Amino acid sequence: MQNTIRIVGIDPGLRRTGWGIIDTLGNSLRFVASGTVTSDGDMDLASRLCQLHDGLAEVVHAYKPDEAAVEQTFVNKDAVATLKLGQARGIAMLVPARAGLQVSEYAPNAVKKAVIGVGHGEKHQIHMMLKILMPKVEFKGDDAADALAIAICHAHNRGSNRMRQALAGQSVLDLFQR
Repeated sequence: MQNTIRIVGIDPGLRRTGWGIIDTLGNSLRFVASGTVTSDGDMDLASRLCQLHDGLAEVVHAYKPDEAAVEQTFVNKDAVATLKLGQARGIAMLVPARAGLQVSEYAPNAVKKAVIGVGHGEKHQIHMMLKILMPKVEFKGDDAADALAIAICHAHNRGSNRMRQALAGQSVLDLFQR
């Protein structure tokens, strides 16, 4: 008998970190909630990271997900912006890890491929597919929509992730001796 698995998807950003919660049972997906945690751009970096931490911790505490998925950072031309995004991403990984959750990471192209079928696409295509996959979905803004897409990507990939984790650290010889 299968159990419902609750997944939190997190789209990290220093200004806005999107989050989305879905339940999955087998191949069925159900929208639970979504939103955005924001930081005050007038505050120093450490205070902004604290705001993101505290907001995400509230989400994890309120919705009690079983697993977490975070989008991987892409490197852009602005090294300072990339570094700040990396720090926000660290918070996005730390909060669920501190709550005892397994945290999986997905490249932006993998997320798009899982939701719209191709690795490159537009935001409106993701929004449209979210509404098809979960008719009762509600999201305000691209960050929350992206976080839901990350959660869906994880729902589609979680079986293969568990297999990779189970096989990690085993030698090829161990695999053939089973």
